[in-house]
Amino acid sequence: MPENVVIHIVDDEEPVRKSLAFLLTMSGHAVRVHESATAFLDIAGGLRQACLITDLRMPDLNGVELLRRLRDAGQMLPAIVISGHGDVPMAVEAMKAGALDFIEKPFAEDVLLDAVSRAVTELDRQPRDGADAAGVRRRLEELSEREHQVMRRIVAGMPNKTIAFELDISPRTVEVHRANVMTKMRARNLPELVRMVLVADAGPS
Repeated sequence: MPENVVIHIVDDEEPVRKSLAFLLTMSGHAVRVHESATAFLDIAGGLRQACLITDLRMPDLNGVELLRRLRDAGQMLPAIVISGHGDVPMAVEAMKAGALDFIEKPFAEDVLLDAVSRAVTELDRQPRDGADAAGVRRRLEELSEREHQVMRRIVAGMPNKTIAFELDISPRTVEVHRANVMTKMRARNLPELVRMVLVADAGPS
């Protein structure tokens, strides 16, 4: 795992910045905080061993636009996006823009710390999208047609009741299909399932 990594926190709310900074500092991480995406972009070009935690909804630039600007400038770094409930479609856009993970509020401390550990480890990894895509596609082939339908709607951020209405099935049946999808895809949570689908969609045909 790389040493001397700095975790940069971008959030327009001071209490959130302080809370995240305290948690990460107490866990042994070096931290810098930024009150806006614009402020972070001003120093992003000089960063080396760094990871990013950014809120999704901010007044100047939102998290998606921040990641797009970093990517377009060739300054992308392992990034975690924090999103509120109902922000899943926007969080998916952030992952398409290059985010490594997204975490829905409210979240447990260990969920964030695990995501940060993955982001730090990512600094030393080589891209494995091709291999990942092949494995994910093999698992996708194991899904039934109905499970595919449910999975695509889950990734789009639809709640179970909406999925049930669209597919003309009961919410309980959606829950069963959702559990089967998570098991067959070996996804521990929704962000991981979203990552898998994005990797598969971007992989070689």
